[in-house]
Amino acid sequence: MFRPDHVPPPSADNELHIVFQRGELLSDMRAHEVCLIERRQLEGHGWSIVRRQFLGYWRDQPCYVLEIDSVEEVDPLQYQRGNLYHILGKVDERLFALAGRAAQLLDWERDHQYCGRCGQQMQVDIQERAMRCAPCGVINYPRIAPCIIVLVTRGEELLLARNVNFPGPMYSTLAGFIEAGENVEETLVREVREEVGVEVGNLRYFQSQSWPFPNQLMLGFFAEHTAGDIVCDQREIADAGWFHYSELPMIPPASSVAGQLIRHYVAQFDRSNLP
Repeated sequence: MFRPDHVPPPSADNELHIVFQRGELLSDMRAHEVCLIERRQLEGHGWSIVRRQFLGYWRDQPCYVLEIDSVEEVDPLQYQRGNLYHILGKVDERLFALAGRAAQLLDWERDHQYCGRCGQQMQVDIQERAMRCAPCGVINYPRIAPCIIVLVTRGEELLLARNVNFPGPMYSTLAGFIEAGENVEETLVREVREEVGVEVGNLRYFQSQSWPFPNQLMLGFFAEHTAGDIVCDQREIADAGWFHYSELPMIPPASSVAGQLIRHYVAQFDRSNLP
């Protein structure tokens, strides 16, 4: 459905565009695929384009990400402006991944306008997905931040936590960034120990998910509790506890890898308890 590419084709009438303004996605509430805007529709608005990148092909149609000028007026009756959370779970997972790719590439280009070594202006390299400094030769490629996300279990119980930044009463799995020099397994053990004070073993990889908030790659795992009582790091974790699979609190949606980890584990016991 999506085929990535960095070399734009000749201009075509069937181009699609993912549009951002002031760092927020514009969603066309009248369209079936709300975050894709057709070329004729875009030209009809006459928006001033600040930056533009070719993403690849969506259903064989050329697809671009655009940032329009912050002063442009956008019809609030047609377009909803917001971060990517407002389409999470409301559009096809592949389309959400494409919108996430678009947001990350736009942020990357915006954040690398000038060379960090010599201070000169960077240029988009049309031969590959890169920003290049002609004076000193520095090349910057899009970067992602790898993270682990883990569901810790103890038989029929799941260790779930509520981050201090979570909205409302939602509980989720544990997660954290991989630090320089660490492998994935070391990160997982360290993060669990730091956040809730327990030890884990029998690590099992589940699946990954690109998570554009802002640029994470989430690597999902299951792990079994081996020792220790829960002691929360109050700087990050407001609360944590063991929950029986049949008595879960509010959990993340199935569109997130956290939600998938929980639902996959619970399914082995009783599918009727899946929220």
